[in-house]
Amino acid sequence: MKAIKTDIPGLLVLEPVIFGDTRGYFFEAFNQKDFDEAVGTHVTFVQDNESKSGYGVVRGLHFQKGDHAQAKLVRVISGRVLDVAVDIRPGSPTFGRHFSVELTGENHRMLFIPRGFAHGFSVLSETAVFQYKCDNFYCPEAEGGIAWDDPALGIDWQLPSESVKLSDKDRRNPKLSEL
Repeated sequence: MKAIKTDIPGLLVLEPVIFGDTRGYFFEAFNQKDFDEAVGTHVTFVQDNESKSGYGVVRGLHFQKGDHAQAKLVRVISGRVLDVAVDIRPGSPTFGRHFSVELTGENHRMLFIPRGFAHGFSVLSETAVFQYKCDNFYCPEAEGGIAWDDPALGIDWQLPSESVKLSDKDRRNPKLSEL
């Protein structure tokens, strides 16, 4: 597994080694030893989630507060998304900065998002199946969100605004400055 550092400390793009031939391909989607080595620490994942969404869906920006904060390892099984992480770690020199990367069923890239980030994605293909591992259990009472279109964040979701589809809950998320 190849780890690619981003301009935000702790946030890593991971590329698995893919073995392909005339039959198709094979790769290890997760190997605890290789993952720990790539990210430089041990992370124990306790929950796997999967979603399927259509073109224009924006999910996020979500996070879990306090003791319920979650590190995530995210990837796309099929389709194409723009994946976004926003640094919301208090005192971080990159607080409020975001990083985005295209994850597809073809490029097999993954994004490791440490605790202290808000996360979201936009679906750029007709449909996308999105999978993520979490190192802490979901807690509804610790749920938080940031407005997907917060102008202070300046995120280009690579979608025309009239195509964006949000949940009612995500429509009500506050700006980062309001948290």
